[in-house]
Amino acid sequence: MIEMEFIKEVKELSGQNIYLCYHCHKCTSGCLVASNMTYGPDRLLLMVRMGQGKRLLESPDPWVCSSCGTCGTRCPNEIDISRVMDALRCIAVKEKVKVAEPDSVKFHRIFLGIVNRFGRMHEAGLMGIYTLWTLKLAAKISTAARLIIKGKIVIRPKVVKGKDEINRIFEKSEQFMSRSSKTLKQGEKG
Repeated sequence: MIEMEFIKEVKELSGQNIYLCYHCHKCTSGCLVASNMTYGPDRLLLMVRMGQGKRLLESPDPWVCSSCGTCGTRCPNEIDISRVMDALRCIAVKEKVKVAEPDSVKFHRIFLGIVNRFGRMHEAGLMGIYTLWTLKLAAKISTAARLIIKGKIVIRPKVVKGKDEINRIFEKSEQFMSRSSKTLKQGEKG
């Protein structure tokens, strides 16, 4: 992916003006998972501006981000970095990039699939599918059992009222991703 096209796609998908960042580091200092990242939120924005898409997309940072929104809340220029992280994840999936945290990608897909199906999160389903898909059985079974016994996880999923609205959100998201992908490919030709 050519650098300018990468920058344009991140900006379009995230809706954020990354050029407003002047690297005050407030986002990174408030980030709960920055210590698990390679670059951290503010350096990540700089790397997007520099068009370093390959390094970013292959790094664990977009997948480690919990999308809690603390970075955006702390930003004096109101850049919602979690939306930039979402854009990076979308681009990585679309470009079929080999990511540094493949289990995080699996978790992300399962999470969205469950929300799409039931209109809300179903923790037991998430834990079960993730555990089977990643083959990390032993570590998760005891934790799941304790949570189920304490009533913290419901076994049977409940479908929300108005699930059609949630399905429309997913459909619009897919349409947007498809349109932006086509627009960028046309830009490459011209």
